[in-house]
Amino acid sequence: MHAVQNWTKMLPQTSIRRAFWSGKKSIFLFAALAAVFFFSSGAWADIYKFVDEEGVIHFTNVPTHGKYKLFYREKPVHFDRKLAPELEKYDLLIYGASEKYNIDHALIKAVIKAESNFNPKAVSRVGAQGLMQLMPKTAYALEVKDSFKPEENIEGGVRYLTYLLNLYRGDLYLALAAYNAGEKAVTQYKGVPPYRETQTYIQRVLRFYQEYRAESKNSSPVNSSN
Repeated sequence: MHAVQNWTKMLPQTSIRRAFWSGKKSIFLFAALAAVFFFSSGAWADIYKFVDEEGVIHFTNVPTHGKYKLFYREKPVHFDRKLAPELEKYDLLIYGASEKYNIDHALIKAVIKAESNFNPKAVSRVGAQGLMQLMPKTAYALEVKDSFKPEENIEGGVRYLTYLLNLYRGDLYLALAAYNAGEKAVTQYKGVPPYRETQTYIQRVLRFYQEYRAESKNSSPVNSSN
């Protein structure tokens, strides 16, 4: 299985910190947000932020004092039962890509859920297309001819995700940040960019990842029969 840094070991925590240094010093962005993403399947929670006197930012889903301010209001995730037949078909493609690129199928599924909610015709406001929301230039570089074809989109998206995980040496946070905001943004900020959209995106993917991993313990790839 493709190497992914162990983010689950951070889960018991309830407060996360990130520190900033100005000038020539490096900027260290938080890499343990999974602490507030560990919810049981179907559950959700709000995320709160607090900046202390030293400029350190704390994140938590359990605020301990009034200085914490609401950072992100989580909404429940609803899975459309009408999508069941399509999801079964996508599962076969996801498992195939998982085996080919040696990436956890639950992670692939989580990215698709966060990107398009399993809508193969999805188009974002910036032009990203298909299940894994590939930008046209990215799709071209990945030799994806039609981003609206699930088999091509998943193949290209997983190949790109594999590239990012290799690039950031298995750091799932940085790989997801680059998938959402681009490699240039990760390089510019020397870590997860301080974009609310990107930070929310990472939260969503990790939460879905946790849910799909839990599901996979009691299920296996769907096998087609003649």
